[in-house]
Amino acid sequence: MNAIINLYAGLGALLDQAGSYIGLLSVRLLLAWEFWESGVEKFRGDNWFADIQGDFPFPFNWVPVDISWFLSTWFELAGAIALVIGLGTRFFSVSLIILTFVAWTSVHAGNGYNVCDNGYKLALIYLVMFVPLLLNGAGKLSLDHWLARRFLKS
Repeated sequence: MNAIINLYAGLGALLDQAGSYIGLLSVRLLLAWEFWESGVEKFRGDNWFADIQGDFPFPFNWVPVDISWFLSTWFELAGAIALVIGLGTRFFSVSLIILTFVAWTSVHAGNGYNVCDNGYKLALIYLVMFVPLLLNGAGKLSLDHWLARRFLKS
């Protein structure tokens, strides 16, 4: 019985070690892919924010649609790159959380939960995925971690 317990504990320690490198990286890469795709679509497409600006929550409904379009496009693109390399992860997590919240309230909330109906399920999943990045940072495989070790030695 002790052998099984020791094997389980050893496996747990190995997974903990791998998780500190790979766990948050996988979340960052998936979110980066999704926001990159959205940013590229906006970059190549026409501004459709004028059609839904009235549905934006305050104070975003006061921002001119061209500025909103520009900011959302470039925060999605820059945020995706930053998430891949793990630089400014908490800043871009907050930025993309705000962007996702605006999208949820203005585009997805009235359509129910189901993704097939353009509902809010994916927006909710993205928001939940940002929580560990916001609370824990980018993880060990990141420029944030390297910079902290290099310049913030205690």
